[in-house]
Amino acid sequence: MIGHIKRRLGQYGAAWVGAFLLAGLAILIGAAFDDLIVTTDRVLPVMLALSVLALGVGVIATLVSTETVGTKLVIVALALVLVLPLMWAPVAAAVVIAFFADRSIEYSQVYAGFQIGVSELLYPLDEWVRSGAVFGSVWTLFQGVASVVGFISALSNIWPLLRRAFGAEPATAL
Repeated sequence: MIGHIKRRLGQYGAAWVGAFLLAGLAILIGAAFDDLIVTTDRVLPVMLALSVLALGVGVIATLVSTETVGTKLVIVALALVLVLPLMWAPVAAAVVIAFFADRSIEYSQVYAGFQIGVSELLYPLDEWVRSGAVFGSVWTLFQGVASVVGFISALSNIWPLLRRAFGAEPATAL
């Protein structure tokens, strides 16, 4: 059970990093030929769909596997919780590129649509839990958590590779 969940979380981390890097690369290449915002509007829908598809494939693979019902429920619950942070990966790449290009990402229709869609999803939850006055904080928290989750997941995947690449720590003589 735990091994399967760890494997799926590792795949989630790889999907997050892959979506971030692939979206960033596609936007950078496209921006060489067209306006950054136009390119962002072309790349983000594809990357958002591919990100959700990758998550869905992992969930379906678990559901048809021989894992226990409890493991399957944990994977489905994790997928529901982690779908928004995963979708944030390509959007974060667009935000970073727009920042360094000194362009306002808010001109992107897809970015604005994503932000509105997430707001429409989270606002009722926020209203239910708290007052609507704190929604800006919830949005900022979502962005921060999505970035931290993606970074930690990516780091946990590459940590063993880094340890092997740099070798064992030398023993100190006492």
